[in-house]
Amino acid sequence: MAGSVNKVILVGNLGRDPEVRTFPSGDRVVSFSVATTESWRDKNTGERKDRTEWHNVQIFNENIGKIAEQYCRKGSKVYLEGQLQTREYTDKDGNQRRSTEVVLQRFRGELTLLDSKGGGRGEGDYDSGGGYSQQGGGSFGRSSPMERAPAERRPAAAPAGRLSEQLDDDIPF
Repeated sequence: MAGSVNKVILVGNLGRDPEVRTFPSGDRVVSFSVATTESWRDKNTGERKDRTEWHNVQIFNENIGKIAEQYCRKGSKVYLEGQLQTREYTDKDGNQRRSTEVVLQRFRGELTLLDSKGGGRGEGDYDSGGGYSQQGGGSFGRSSPMERAPAERRPAAAPAGRLSEQLDDDIPF
């Protein structure tokens, strides 16, 4: 195989509010942690068990960072795509440390808010049509009909008494 792939897809909840840092160059990075939980039933006891993994996320994409800063709060459910990066640094005590993070690069990555209106602590910040979705380098608008809010994708009302008016059905087929 000629190439390789470094892609991470997570669906989880924010463990803390996003933190924004600005570099001397003016570039910004948005940081937060995401918890993913795996659940299963123990075969021997029948008891429900959970295991939670914590993932540190760094967003270098300006547009995605703005969305995260404005609308993500501790507890918000998000879908994100990025890549793993490990960095080495020296802590304040002089010890060498390594940290592996999920990084959304400047022109790559995706962040979709999955909470409905009032979900997490960002109450009322975004509409209930699936939240905001932002892909790397893309526009802020929704592109596909399935990503639009339900009110945006409903057809115009039919004349009174027609069968289509009696069926209140948003199924797209």
